[in-house]
Amino acid sequence: MREDIGKGDITTEQIVAEGYIASGRILLKESAVLSGLEIVGWVFEELGEIQTKVLVEEGVWIDPEDNKPRAIISIKGDARAILMGERVALNFIARLSGISTFTKRFVDAVEGTGARILDTRKTTPTFRYLEKYAVRVGGGVNHRMGLYDEVLIKENHISIAGGIKEALSRVKGEIEVRNLQELKESIMSGATHLLLDNMSIKELRDAVAIAKDENVTFEVSGGVTLSNVREIAETGVDYISVGALTHSYQSIDISLELD
Repeated sequence: MREDIGKGDITTEQIVAEGYIASGRILLKESAVLSGLEIVGWVFEELGEIQTKVLVEEGVWIDPEDNKPRAIISIKGDARAILMGERVALNFIARLSGISTFTKRFVDAVEGTGARILDTRKTTPTFRYLEKYAVRVGGGVNHRMGLYDEVLIKENHISIAGGIKEALSRVKGEIEVRNLQELKESIMSGATHLLLDNMSIKELRDAVAIAKDENVTFEVSGGVTLSNVREIAETGVDYISVGALTHSYQSIDISLELD
């Protein structure tokens, strides 16, 4: 709000009388899984005496009514404050709903396979908690929140350590492997959580077959899209991480209309 309002809304202050009360609705213009609706109330609470009421449920598909915009939040209060907070509030829910909607499409695509959809750390700076919340609303699962809460040994760690065995001798946790040889070496070195990076469908099937008698959790990353996620899930892997959930989503078309 400091970024958007700055020293004041110079348009609204000249046109809208102080103390004028207005009412209206925030409208959804396309089908979506909505997320972050509570934030609208938080925004307006910072600006004045404004009442907001959420009219729909988060986490489920919501459609416009008869191809017309659907009211998702009602709003009433100081008109100046409403107009000052409008864009900030809409920015939050349009983007978060874009993430939850995109996530739900991936979750629906793998339904029945047993695979779960994960997010990544490819988030907007300072927005990680909100974006990962939106992933959960869409039915996805949060991977680690940051570098501090879970071990993930990646290619550069392995290179610096001098190899897979050496890296795993220093710390146990999830490890990234790029081929079946690295997979076998990781299992022999005690790995139980493998990140299969950019492997082909055949390699994924072979990886699952190789470790079928081992207590191994499989996560897939790299090149995952809506068109191939089902085929990936059907290889028998446990998790599929999709960075696109939080860096390549499309914001949902949402607007505010006063009476």
